[in-house]
Amino acid sequence: MTSRVSWVALVFAQLSLFAVGGANAVIPEMQRHFVDVPGALDAPTFASLVALAQAAPGPNAMVVGLVGWHLAGATGALAATLGFCGPPALITLAVGRAWGHLRATGIGAIVIRGVAPLTVGLVLASGWSLGRAQGLHLVPLTITAIAAAGALWRASAGLWFLALGAAVAVLVG
Repeated sequence: MTSRVSWVALVFAQLSLFAVGGANAVIPEMQRHFVDVPGALDAPTFASLVALAQAAPGPNAMVVGLVGWHLAGATGALAATLGFCGPPALITLAVGRAWGHLRATGIGAIVIRGVAPLTVGLVLASGWSLGRAQGLHLVPLTITAIAAAGALWRASAGLWFLALGAAVAVLVG
């Protein structure tokens, strides 16, 4: 049983390192690790655990504990949860500590200036893709571009541009 608990913790620790966007981002890999390769879970059971995590109130990452519980009982649920949450938490602590030191130097200001256009570009891309999914092309691009330009021009103007975008969205319908 101990080796199974260790295996569950190790797999979830690995999955946590590329679970950008949460547990839902790695559900196909969970299936590969726990259903397809070793056959520890059958496909209907895995699908039921995912559905239960989706239907229950709270975070979708509940699937991690449910899979761990099904594979190795309460200890497996704890190992899966710690394996999935531990590595990102440790990385966040390390990056936060390093950022605290860098922020006080000139390097921190350079990083912030470099990340701002990236952030604006990601927001612009999100606005564009969401607008296209709704069949709109020019309106979301224009609203997002104005908000992005305003955010770059003056950081404190972000809330005003957000309010303006919301007003335009209400008017456009």
